[in-house]
Amino acid sequence: MLEWWYLAQVWYGLFAGLLLVLMGLIGRKPSGFSLALVIGSEFGLLMQLVATITVLLLGESSVGDTWEFFGYLLVALVVPIGGAFWALVEKSKWSTVVMGAAILTVVVMLVRMRQIWTGEVLEF
Repeated sequence: MLEWWYLAQVWYGLFAGLLLVLMGLIGRKPSGFSLALVIGSEFGLLMQLVATITVLLLGESSVGDTWEFFGYLLVALVVPIGGAFWALVEKSKWSTVVMGAAILTVVVMLVRMRQIWTGEVLEF
């Protein structure tokens, strides 16, 4: 797991997720822009998958269980797709909120993936 890519994904996810929730709460229905934000999150996860496989092939390994890490990553790849599918099926303001919630869910999953990879637990 690349630290700089993880940080970029978290900041992007926080921005995009909160923006989509706000857009939905003020009444905006799904649009090309909102779907593009979800696609950006999905792209980041796909690049994380490629980077992680590459790092593993080069000999680095996670501190925690690598299978658990990939389990989280594969589920995180499905969450934005589910949110976007929801938005395409039901075009209401709540669909935009659901897409934002999906991206924010991915952020939480990224934090957990980092914990598994590094063994560090964030304390607040």
